[in-house]
Amino acid sequence: MAEHGWLFWALTSAVFAALTAIFAKVGLQGIDSDFATFIRTLVIVAALALFLSYSGKWQNPATLSVKNWGFLVLSGLATGASWLAYFKALQLGDASKVAPVDKFSLVLVALMAVIFLKERPSAQEWLGIVFVASGVLLLALRR
Repeated sequence: MAEHGWLFWALTSAVFAALTAIFAKVGLQGIDSDFATFIRTLVIVAALALFLSYSGKWQNPATLSVKNWGFLVLSGLATGASWLAYFKALQLGDASKVAPVDKFSLVLVALMAVIFLKERPSAQEWLGIVFVASGVLLLALRR
């Protein structure tokens, strides 16, 4: 089970990502999507601060390397841009269409992991990636 511990957390992430889309779609009614993203971010910062305090997981930021800082900052900027785009898409479109297109990131992650991280998916994994891409297109282009 320990070797598949990531699967529990990945499935948990998927459940909360689904709830994010539903809650956000309802919460975006009548307000600017960028302001809504700001409110969401404040909630996340507060929740994480409480979690880190409760679990005793605070670390001294000075112990992080320049590489840690650089890539975490880039990740944060990418996350912020993703959230802004996601909330705008949710405000303009149906959650049942926006969420699958957002999950096209799965295909992009696989491709970028091959290019930048030198990962090598198996033939079965490539087939799954093709299925995900096909599914995204089918869901996004439906009338």
